[in-house]
Amino acid sequence: MSGKVEIEEAVNYTPLQRMRHSAAHVMAEAVQEIFPDARFAIGPAIEDGFYYDFDLPRALTPDDLPDIEQRMRRIIAGNHPFTGERWPREKALEYFQKKDQEYKVELIENLPDAEVGMYQQSKFLDLCRGQHVDNTSEIGPIKLMRVAGAYWRGDEHRPMLQRIYGTAWFTQEELDQYLWRLEEAQKRDHRKLGRELKLFTFSDDVSAGVPLFYPRGEMLRHLMENYVRDTQERYGYQHVWTSHIGKVRLYKTSKHWYTYRENMFPIMKGEQETSEDDAFILKPMNCPHHITLFKSQMHSYRELPIRYAEFATLYRYEKTGTLTGLARVRSLTQDDAHVFMRPDQIQEEFNNAVNLTAEVFSTYGLSDYYVRLSLRDPKKKEDYVGGDEVWDEAESSLRSAVEGRHITYELGIGEAAFYGPKVDFMVRDALGREWQCATVQLDLNQPMNFELEYIGEDGQPHRPVMIHRAVTGSTERFMAMIIEHFAGAFPVWLSPVQAMIIPIADRHQDYAYKVLEQLKAAGIRAEVDIRSERMNAKIRDAQLQKIPYMLVVGDKEAAAEAVSVRLRTNVDLKSIAVKDLIERVTGIARSKSFEL
Repeated sequence: MSGKVEIEEAVNYTPLQRMRHSAAHVMAEAVQEIFPDARFAIGPAIEDGFYYDFDLPRALTPDDLPDIEQRMRRIIAGNHPFTGERWPREKALEYFQKKDQEYKVELIENLPDAEVGMYQQSKFLDLCRGQHVDNTSEIGPIKLMRVAGAYWRGDEHRPMLQRIYGTAWFTQEELDQYLWRLEEAQKRDHRKLGRELKLFTFSDDVSAGVPLFYPRGEMLRHLMENYVRDTQERYGYQHVWTSHIGKVRLYKTSKHWYTYRENMFPIMKGEQETSEDDAFILKPMNCPHHITLFKSQMHSYRELPIRYAEFATLYRYEKTGTLTGLARVRSLTQDDAHVFMRPDQIQEEFNNAVNLTAEVFSTYGLSDYYVRLSLRDPKKKEDYVGGDEVWDEAESSLRSAVEGRHITYELGIGEAAFYGPKVDFMVRDALGREWQCATVQLDLNQPMNFELEYIGEDGQPHRPVMIHRAVTGSTERFMAMIIEHFAGAFPVWLSPVQAMIIPIADRHQDYAYKVLEQLKAAGIRAEVDIRSERMNAKIRDAQLQKIPYMLVVGDKEAAAEAVSVRLRTNVDLKSIAVKDLIERVTGIARSKSFEL
């Protein structure tokens, strides 16, 4: 973010944001009490809290936060009013130059206004656009969270500042609830659970942002992808496969080369070293490849719609600092699909994509989501390909499709894909956090870029319309969300290991393996724990691994051809015949329910 964007954009602050913005100013005053020579940058309200960036004579540590927090509470209790004035630009520049506040000076120099806002509470005067609470006593319970580094104006070539993050709420109950959510989020962190459940890892010897999946992690991927594959086929999709590389000329035709170049990996040696167009690049997206498949054959209007789907591995060069476990990677697998259709089929195909998405979300227990209709920014038309007429038609068609489905939606101006408007499904997980998953994008530009045609009922060539569609999006990102949503305790159908067989003593191992063969023959994913640990320790370890069923076998169970069943919830189901257990587990898995 640029400094210009970050200067206290408070025009539309909500009451909670005004309070947090005010808390940021109070925090700056508290820091100034400790460090009189501190230089101040910016201090906005953000989602769930606020921050302020400082240039300080020494590095802060977590031990500094209680002192700053205590000083903030004293200032808040002082009932100091927030007073605002408009100063001539020159007066403000002179004031901050005398105070040696170089960051404030730079901010003012980049502002076009003849006057700037100045706000004061107690002894602290700051450059600010507003808005604030009337006085400090209106600031609710606060908590300083952490210290982090932040480059000035987001530029890695500028000074590194110290950013203190805090949060503020109207009531102590709200603050306590927020802190609980944070603690719960740490427990559910997919990176932590990924290690503990032996799902995936990363290695510097491979590359940052390129996950490596253990057998259980690969099984989870396989189950997720197979489910979507089977569901897509019921909705009329055909699965295809395309390469991991493509020529530069392909991405120039699609315009990705000009709009997405910085996120592509460097080009590789091509067939003609003197021609950039013939050089190769790792595939960053599927659409040009699926378009190539469509264009390779002549199609009649009777064949449309043609729905191509692919679980394709894509490669995108994300900066190291943006990589976050599986949530943001450089090597990702996308459940990508492209529909080639007649213009009169837009509503039908949009409905088909929405129905498919709703079914998949329901199966995963994701019922809390909303739709965002993303359009281009009319003030930045240069960021998009295609003319006004094409965009007007595409946006009108997609809006009509959304409204024709009677979907309530939010509008996202400027969030469209560079080739067309889109509908994104924003999912809230068990902790209320939002994830962007499914997307349906209407595209009139790529069919023009690639000169796609089909033969119409009149025997003449016509231009098809495209829908770009993903249900779960990136397999890796969706897996991150699912791990955290279920806290690693997956439904039976999705559990990489559904049952752990635990022999009480070494002499019971033969029977344990006999049970294993029966379970595997029925399609149940099971393992035998033959470690020399105590039985209770094995049960505990299996519960920590979030395995749905622990099957203890001893003399009694072997004699009765049964197993003693304990659930990961610690419920003891006692002895159950193996054949009855198989019926129970396969039935639950087949129904994809959430029971055990």
